[in-house]
Amino acid sequence: MNEPVRSVDLTNCDREPIHILGAIQPIGFLIALTSDWMIARVSANIADHVGREPDALLGKPLNALFAGQAIHDLRNRTIMLRGVDAVERLFDLELVAGRPNFDVAIHLSEGNVVIEAEPSSGEHRESTGVVRSMIARLDQCADLPAFFREGARQVRGLTEFDRVMVYRFAPDGSGEVVGEASKHGIGTFLGLRYPASDIPQQARELYKRNLLRVIADVDASSVPILPSLDPTGRPLDLSLSMLRSVSPIHIEYLRNMGVRASLSISIIVDGRLWGLFACHHYSPRCPSFERRAVSELFSQMFSMRLERRERQEHVAYERRARDVSDQLLGAIASNETLLQDPDWLADILMRALPADGMGVWIAGSYAFSGVTPPTDEFRRIIRALNGTAAGKVFATDHIGSILDGAGSFASTAAGLLAIPISRSPRDYVVLFRSELVRAVRWGGDPHKPVEFGPNGPRLTPRQSFEEWKELVQGKSQPFSPAELRVAETLRATLIEVVLRLADEATAERQQASARQELLIAELNHRVRNILGVIRGLIRQSQPPEDPAGAQAIRDFVRLVDGRIHALARAHNQITDDHWGPAPMQALIDAETAAIVGDKERLTSEGKPLLLKPQAYSTLALLLHELVTNSTKYGSLSVPTGRTRLGWHLDPRGDLILQWSESDGPPVKQPRRKGFGTTIIERSIAYDLGGAAEVNYALKGITATFRIPARHVVEPKPGYAGPARYKRSAPGHPQAPPSQILKGQSVLLVEDSLIIALDAEDILYRLGADSVVTAATIEAALDAIEHACPALALLDINLGDRNSFPIAHRLHDLGIPLFFATGYGEQAQLPMEHRSRIVVQKPYTLEAVARAVYELIGEPAPAEGTAAARPDTRADGSTSTLR
Repeated sequence: MNEPVRSVDLTNCDREPIHILGAIQPIGFLIALTSDWMIARVSANIADHVGREPDALLGKPLNALFAGQAIHDLRNRTIMLRGVDAVERLFDLELVAGRPNFDVAIHLSEGNVVIEAEPSSGEHRESTGVVRSMIARLDQCADLPAFFREGARQVRGLTEFDRVMVYRFAPDGSGEVVGEASKHGIGTFLGLRYPASDIPQQARELYKRNLLRVIADVDASSVPILPSLDPTGRPLDLSLSMLRSVSPIHIEYLRNMGVRASLSISIIVDGRLWGLFACHHYSPRCPSFERRAVSELFSQMFSMRLERRERQEHVAYERRARDVSDQLLGAIASNETLLQDPDWLADILMRALPADGMGVWIAGSYAFSGVTPPTDEFRRIIRALNGTAAGKVFATDHIGSILDGAGSFASTAAGLLAIPISRSPRDYVVLFRSELVRAVRWGGDPHKPVEFGPNGPRLTPRQSFEEWKELVQGKSQPFSPAELRVAETLRATLIEVVLRLADEATAERQQASARQELLIAELNHRVRNILGVIRGLIRQSQPPEDPAGAQAIRDFVRLVDGRIHALARAHNQITDDHWGPAPMQALIDAETAAIVGDKERLTSEGKPLLLKPQAYSTLALLLHELVTNSTKYGSLSVPTGRTRLGWHLDPRGDLILQWSESDGPPVKQPRRKGFGTTIIERSIAYDLGGAAEVNYALKGITATFRIPARHVVEPKPGYAGPARYKRSAPGHPQAPPSQILKGQSVLLVEDSLIIALDAEDILYRLGADSVVTAATIEAALDAIEHACPALALLDINLGDRNSFPIAHRLHDLGIPLFFATGYGEQAQLPMEHRSRIVVQKPYTLEAVARAVYELIGEPAPAEGTAAARPDTRADGSTSTLR
């Protein structure tokens, strides 16, 4: 039964399924067994070897064919198979009684047990001694060329092929003959190169799995495997087969070379296919199974010795490079001006990385040493590197591959190695190598033409393997992988040197910046404290409950207090961003949450925007007045009322704010304009150069405000804002919260009397039974020793000291505490207190209430009825996030 010839054309040449050709070479036979050792497939020539026809064997157990001892030995070897690519061998095995013995290989293939056998040669040699002797000769070789030559000689002595070559793969898949041993008078292939297409990618992958490949006779007819497909329609995978038939393209290739038989043995180094022992014979030849096994073992030992030699060379080279790196660091440490001498730097670097010239590019300045491209071309090279190197060492032996027109200066700089020594801006040390004009000796024309071959129109293997010379220009000596590793080491050294100099150059700038940050933090702290003092003075100046007219004064105090607090909240947001643009949504959340209890009654919508500080403060007062008026007189004064705040940018980039109220009480035009109305109608125009339009419609107030584009900043794409700027749920109560501190004693540490009095009032309103106030560390510690409080509120900054010693003592006693600060983000807590709640000053009843709820671990009341749970950030923000 003959298998159909597989079509091979130009489109599938490089993807030819050479591992499932469905046939074997006629030097032996094949049996494929199921997992329960039933015969599932056999090669068509099995009767020639065991005297039984295929039809008589398929579906039968193996013991119907093989002797019991043979099956026992085969099963034991199957158990020894480890790994997906494992193959076990048995020599001189009696498979069928009365028949000659066989040499056998056994492996697994997709659930099948595959047995391959060929007549035993009868050769019996002590393999260990043979390989030991072969390796001993290798170890005597002084250098790699001699090592390659000796390896080829040993394999030829063992296999007796006419020619044995050591063939090394290049990174691009092409190969070169680096060692050879051949019969006298047949010429030499030493030094010839072959293109990657001569050994396609799928063949190289098979060489990594199946280390030995024999082709006994290119003119022999292949033997099909019966049946060709299993019940699922799949052919047998012959990736690990020693008898696998040969693809038509490879047979044609060998015939073009005049080769009748070949043997390929893989050389694996560091887990990669380094190369092959490529053996050619000009008449049919099949070394015995045992000699092939010894050759494979020798190749594995050869690979290990080669890996060790290459590693020793790399280690020695990299040790020299480290010495250069140490020398560079040592010299710079004693004399930093050496970096300004490009000749000295080039001399140091070129000891580790041989080159013809060097260019240095730092912050737009450059310097040269040796043979380099012209200045304008060097600038173009740097621009090309910025799009190629990506912060890593980059090397090429052909600058023209990254830069058009590089051929004009190739004679002086054809290849380069770029070492980035910074990221922004990108600075480089670039080593250049001059053009290396050389003749490459190809084994025939490497550019294989498309022709009509025996298998149709496709990529036909070359018809001639005479030496074909190609002059290579515009390229330099390539940079080796070891040189690239050394370059990475030197890159770290150079960056260290540059950073050291940069650190010294920027130290004063950093100190100045730190002083400025400290000054800003101190000013912010003082502004917040001043606002707190003003609020405290106003509140403490309220008259008692009974005098006539006191209620009007108290209403006035609440009004002024609300406006001051609105400015304080805006100040907090601006200074959180280091006096830069701050998120508008955070301002809206803070102002509305301070007054409105039901988050569903006031909605806001618009894309994220940032406002500059001046506009931020103005808008804070505006929103405060709008929300306050709506709560007193407008839609938010009744349960059914609704208010919407929307915003967008007009075509000029101006911010358009739209306020609209609905479902509230009938609106009346105000008879007189108070201060709040003046803020609403005039502040945007006066302070920001914008415009305001307020309409007192009967169904509800509507207002439109325009803030000029110069006050508005659009965030970068993808900006969502930090968590503190996400819209807050209005969690502040409108009525005093429940007596959450009822019966409790509280320690209040605050160094400002006015602010302390204000905080005392808040704590008493929360139900505290007693509040002990201390302005110093000593007074606070004395108060703790006299009577332990139930909890404590500590101002972080107490003049030129801080309250952390008090916090440590309270922590040791297990007394809960929370901090207060006017510094915002600049407040730095010790590690053991990083998780503490921090309340932003000025104090408010709502903020303190929410902090207490969080501190005592009780669930916060529902929104709109009492205090919600506060954010416990150490930066002092008190917004409740949802």
